[in-house]
Amino acid sequence: MAAYKGFTEAQAKAHKKYMETVATIQIRTTADRRELIKAHAEAQGESVNVFINRAIAETMERDDERK
Repeated sequence: MAAYKGFTEAQAKAHKKYMETVATIQIRTTADRRELIKAHAEAQGESVNVFINRAIAETMERDDERK
């Protein structure tokens, strides 16, 4: 197996283009809660990012239905 040599120039360009399309939101939580979130996401077959985005979308949809 070849050693990982980092991003190729094409990968770096694609990554930069992708990063221009997304925004970062930072949250704070306890280490214990972070582990619970991570375990829950994994149990759902999701990354933490996908899980949090899904939780936000579902909550916003529910909130809109109440209006």
